[in-house]
Amino acid sequence: MEATTKTNTPYEWLIGDTAGVVWNVLHERGEMTITQVVKAVKRPRDLVMQAVGWLAREDKLQFDFTKRRHVVRLKNS
Repeated sequence: MEATTKTNTPYEWLIGDTAGVVWNVLHERGEMTITQVVKAVKRPRDLVMQAVGWLAREDKLQFDFTKRRHVVRLKNS
């Protein structure tokens, strides 16, 4: 039996790359709404949301939800 290694598909790589862009935007600008993050990153909303999920799964983000706003920031920032 031949051993196989799991490699990221090109789309998984794109999500990871976008997660890096999201992290940098939040690092530079601080707390932002999700809409502001999408506009700042300048990539499709679905892709940015997947990147936000990636960062959330890695426990890098803090979310604050009110009736009118959904705000995200880096943890410890």
